[in-house]
Amino acid sequence: MDFKRIAVDTSKAVFTVHGIDEQDRPLLRRNFSRPAFEAFCVGLPPTEVVLEACGGSHHWGRRLSAMGHRVRLIPPQYVKPFVKRGKNDRNDAEAISEAAGRPGMTEVAVKPAERQAAAMVLSVRELLVRNRTQAINALRGHAAEFGVIAAKGTAQVAPLLERIAADTQIPEPARQMLAFLARQVTHLDEEIATLDAQLRKAAASDAIARRLSAAPGIGPLSAITLSLTVDPSQFESGRHFAAWLGMVPRECSTGGKQRLGGISRAGNERLRQLLVVGAMAVIRHAKPGSKSASPWLLKLLERRPRKVAAVALANKMARVVWATLLKVPPDRLRSGGMPEEGMMARGEDYRRLPVMA
Repeated sequence: MDFKRIAVDTSKAVFTVHGIDEQDRPLLRRNFSRPAFEAFCVGLPPTEVVLEACGGSHHWGRRLSAMGHRVRLIPPQYVKPFVKRGKNDRNDAEAISEAAGRPGMTEVAVKPAERQAAAMVLSVRELLVRNRTQAINALRGHAAEFGVIAAKGTAQVAPLLERIAADTQIPEPARQMLAFLARQVTHLDEEIATLDAQLRKAAASDAIARRLSAAPGIGPLSAITLSLTVDPSQFESGRHFAAWLGMVPRECSTGGKQRLGGISRAGNERLRQLLVVGAMAVIRHAKPGSKSASPWLLKLLERRPRKVAAVALANKMARVVWATLLKVPPDRLRSGGMPEEGMMARGEDYRRLPVMA
């Protein structure tokens, strides 16, 4: 049986397959177990196989590509509008097939196993940071129940523990539990420091991360995160990259009238957070004569709040990461002086813009 396209709704144990012919008529709607699905794909002639981009999709993308199939990964948010009333696995698989048939549908590149493994340290570090935040909040909250108050932040943990030790009114059971939480925070601090050292070492040995670290507001953590999680071939320009990060206004326009709101916050939340935090670091030291403060930024800070300026600067940083003026012919420059390709796409170093008289 020849198929034009096979769409698969995946799960841990059940794989729902929706196959269509050249006239887009359904030929196969069937559930497979995990071993049966793999055996089914082995027996298929080379076919287009479409899956939702999720945690296990990259594994199956690599396995199916090795079998000779053409694999496409569709973002789940683009599949959802095609789901019919009455959600179930078969309707989900049909929606994946419908979305894949739309011209110009955005796809996610299948990650190599080595790249996916290298990026795991970033996810593990985020998990540890969240656990540390929860432990610190629990420590502050329980201490407040006995009248011991502390400000927010990891730097306030040590003073809080000193006040707890000095307060003789705290009952012993509570003192033991507070000490237990303090040990958890200390342990998580040590684990996060170990991962930070590993990431700094990886950033120092990664050519792309070293180039990105030269840009203002981009440190080793941001640089290695960008290097491991961003595929520059997926973006046409720096503006496209900034829009993918969600640092452009949300649009709700109709009737020829343009209505722009706050930033869309689409795309990778972690990358957007790192760039905004880096922009705030640049703004914190922005003053006339500073190497990292351009005239554009100083004028922006005169008329906009700092956090609004930080988002605008983060947008600019994303485009600078992508696009640099070095060795780009004038006819390839976009409006605003930004080239279509840049450090990640062309392997170039960051160069500061000359100060205009």
